[in-house]
Amino acid sequence: MHPVLTVLAPAVLAVALWAAWLGWDQQRDVRADGTTTGPYEAWQVAGLALTLLAPVCWAAARPRLAGGVWGVPAGLTAAAWYDWSDDASGLFALGVAMVLVGSLAATAAVSALIGFARRGRALR
Repeated sequence: MHPVLTVLAPAVLAVALWAAWLGWDQQRDVRADGTTTGPYEAWQVAGLALTLLAPVCWAAARPRLAGGVWGVPAGLTAAAWYDWSDDASGLFALGVAMVLVGSLAATAAVSALIGFARRGRALR
């Protein structure tokens, strides 16, 4: 399999999953005390994280482990940038950076675990 596909496929899938889970919810909820929350609910973010495990595991099981580490964070970062770039405060860039760092750490951890499991199986 071509190494670019190992990065590109999870990135495109991450953008599509962001759109499916988070892209449609753009309204903030106003509580009775006047505070606002959102626009995303916890179940939406958890659903996104759980469904992203599939492309991370797929890419990490490939011979080149970097696809699993870089593909999903690249897609999530692009989706967050696109989704949040209309924020007038300019703080969206900080949020996008947090998405990049957090998703990179999570995908690196999952990819490392899969890599260790694959190597352990190969040694037997």
